[in-house]
Amino acid sequence: MSSDYADDAVDKALERSDFFKRARGSLGPLIALILICAVMAFLSKSFLTAGNWLNILQQVSMVSIIAAGMTFVILMGGIDLSVGSIVAFTGLITAALMKYYNIDPWQAVALGIASGAFLGFLNGIMVAYMALPPFIATLGMMSIARGGAFTITNGDTIFSLPDPFLIISERIGRIPIPAIIMLITFLVCGYVLNFTRLGRYTYAIGGNETASLLSGINVMRCKTAIFTISGLCCAISAMLLTSRLDSATPVAAEGIELDAIAAVVIGGTSMMGGEGRISGTIIGVLIMGVVNNGMNLLFIPQGPQKIVKGAIIVIAVMVDIIRKSRQGNN
Repeated sequence: MSSDYADDAVDKALERSDFFKRARGSLGPLIALILICAVMAFLSKSFLTAGNWLNILQQVSMVSIIAAGMTFVILMGGIDLSVGSIVAFTGLITAALMKYYNIDPWQAVALGIASGAFLGFLNGIMVAYMALPPFIATLGMMSIARGGAFTITNGDTIFSLPDPFLIISERIGRIPIPAIIMLITFLVCGYVLNFTRLGRYTYAIGGNETASLLSGINVMRCKTAIFTISGLCCAISAMLLTSRLDSATPVAAEGIELDAIAAVVIGGTSMMGGEGRISGTIIGVLIMGVVNNGMNLLFIPQGPQKIVKGAIIVIAVMVDIIRKSRQGNN
């Protein structure tokens, strides 16, 4: 079938996900963010200070970039459990190239980012061409990449990286460079989702994969591209984390997939695929960042913090299921 016919079919498939409908999906999380900020401001005087908010932006920058790539995957109706392991693997690759092989830091960064994109590409191949469920494919990659990270240095941590590489985690004036990279990532991902064929196809596949396939969309190629984007975002996040810590370790970013998925779902993206916006993910990331920051300011222990984060995820998914059920009844 012709590309024009596929585009027409996609336009029809996306009628239920027009601008206003998707914008309404982000309204609830935005209201929740405002209410949480109001509560935190009441409980802690230092919450609304400029310094604290700059710290929040720096703290959420790494998980937010991963969440940007995860948004594509979940919109498609999939999931990526390997993001934390890819972060650890690409961080160690980059650090090892600089430390042990004296490769120029920026060349090492390029190779590290390429390795992350390649691991995402392999996820896409397994899901699209080998017909493995995303959960199984990325669960396997999670173990493979984490094992590769331990193998690179025999479980050791690489310390004292070159000064030019550490610039990535510094500030321009008072603005953290990671926050700037986060903003650029969201702008690029938002453009791809809203103004490119791949973005429109992502919504279509998540809405109805069978109809997308029958309308002429190359579903396998799109799935591969989407997982590659996720791996690319993980690698960018790995550069920020490695630079900030001035070290790379095989256990880096353990459990970060939970935060990334939580941010996407809290931001209004449906776990069933086909509905959501990158702006919602930004709000979801800020909600998680504000909650974490607020609990730290209130000296709440790590155990209760994890309970709160888990409860937020469950509530967000429940809201999504209820909303979907109501839409189905209308």
